[in-house]
Amino acid sequence: MKPLISKQALLLFLADSLLILHVLFVCFVVFGLLAIYLGWFLQWPWIRNRRFRLIHLLAIAVVVVQSWLGMICPLTIWEMGLREAAGEVTYSGSFIQYWLHKVLYFRAPDWVFISLYSVFGALVLASWFLVPPLKRNKL
Repeated sequence: MKPLISKQALLLFLADSLLILHVLFVCFVVFGLLAIYLGWFLQWPWIRNRRFRLIHLLAIAVVVVQSWLGMICPLTIWEMGLREAAGEVTYSGSFIQYWLHKVLYFRAPDWVFISLYSVFGALVLASWFLVPPLKRNKL
């Protein structure tokens, strides 16, 4: 009996799923910060939700620490491993570097991305003081 899906197709499906998860993670971090500051000006109460803010802070903290340690994101490593196992061509460097180059043709040394991640992380941390989350989740 022939399997419904080939091993290669399954591996590529899993790699694409990780890519989508990665894009969603990046969107959560970037648009989450934008929502926090925009919500501050527009008086949106949900942006002070402690759980949301803690998850957001931890998400960017992981990115910043990984960049300081010179690590490639595990999602990128797993995605590339799946693509390689499926016989596909992979890319080098970090997920953000690759897609910034692909979309914007932007190349920069690693220190530029480390600096950007660090500044972005500092903005997220600053949001805890400028727009503090509520003590308890009332939303």
